[in-house]
Amino acid sequence: MRRSRFTEEQIIGVLREQEAGSKTGDLCRKHGISEATFYAWKAKYSGLGVSQAKRLRTLEDENGRLKRLLAEAMLDKAVLKDLAAEKFLTPPAGRAAVA
Repeated sequence: MRRSRFTEEQIIGVLREQEAGSKTGDLCRKHGISEATFYAWKAKYSGLGVSQAKRLRTLEDENGRLKRLLAEAMLDKAVLKDLAAEKFLTPPAGRAAVA
């Protein structure tokens, strides 16, 4: 996943500028972001402090890592289950062993 070019401090700074009375369109042009990005930030970070935003980012990263580990474990389990269910080849019952 692509990392933002803005840090949590910068994002919260932009949101605080808007709360202070700046127009959203002007603010977006000034910082080089789209209004959709601004509103996504607002939905995610509004009301958070910088330390809380950093904590949120670390929790999201950890959650993603744990989801990947779970998916890998489930895939391994499915492969082992398929291997155990296969009928293995055995020599035909009617033939005598060749010595």
